[in-house]
Amino acid sequence: MSVRHFLSLMDCSPKELQSIIQRAIELKAMHKAGEIHEPLKNKVLGMIFEKSSTRTRVSFEAAMTHFGGSAIFLSPRDTQLGRGEPIEDSARVLSSMVDAIMIRTFEHKTVEQFAKYSSVPVINALTDLTHPCQLLADMQTYVEHRGNIQGKTVSWIGDGNNMCHSYINAARQFDFKLNIACPEGYDPDQDILNAAGDRINVFRQPEQAAENSDLIVTDVWTSMGQEEEHAKREAAFDGFIVTHKMMSLANKDALFMHCLPAHRGEEVSAEVIDGKQSVVWNEAENRLHAQKSLLEFLLTGH
Repeated sequence: MSVRHFLSLMDCSPKELQSIIQRAIELKAMHKAGEIHEPLKNKVLGMIFEKSSTRTRVSFEAAMTHFGGSAIFLSPRDTQLGRGEPIEDSARVLSSMVDAIMIRTFEHKTVEQFAKYSSVPVINALTDLTHPCQLLADMQTYVEHRGNIQGKTVSWIGDGNNMCHSYINAARQFDFKLNIACPEGYDPDQDILNAAGDRINVFRQPEQAAENSDLIVTDVWTSMGQEEEHAKREAAFDGFIVTHKMMSLANKDALFMHCLPAHRGEEVSAEVIDGKQSVVWNEAENRLHAQKSLLEFLLTGH
């Protein structure tokens, strides 16, 4: 069986992604019922973190424990990667000792290079370009609350960042319409936009993007590594805060999501994120279940 990697949503077919989501829902129910399911007994996940994390680390470690396996946390301080060892050398060595590798890093080419030389599955747990694991959790959350997202309208309010890029890919793979509202100069990658064709509409006014939406999503305006730009970004994104008024422009049963951590009063009001339309806590928990499904798919082939 050839090695499958998960560097973006485009690495799976739409049918495979639907299966991963449905399996995540099954695994969640099994976990809540206290069922023991250990398909990865004695398997080891190597976890490389060049960016700090809460949800990613805990969810992947817990996933491997639930599945009867184990996880090894590796930071630049702990490995030769932090001392300049070539990525291909680290990939060859680490993949000879573990059964899968998860990487959370800055440059997307790092995970691509690692996957090229790895003999085991490599999972992108976030790069500056995409964040596909979060989208699995988001899609699972929407299905649990509202059913199939196909044909729905999703509104992205904020920066054209890695989460926005993953929502563009999700629009292609899960077949929904995506409205993106971002200030000039903060547009998503043009190649990723072009590949999605007429599924995507870009607006400068967030209120226009939010109209008749089934799901409104946002993220922080300043991502890790952009801290020096915070004041500039705060000014550029003035008016892009997701408020109750903006949510009222969407459909009555619209949901609100945020990948967290959130800055209340900046990209979203406390009234919205802590309100009845918000499903962010289910969304966060679903990182565990969606990634369990992904690990099972990559390591067992079904």
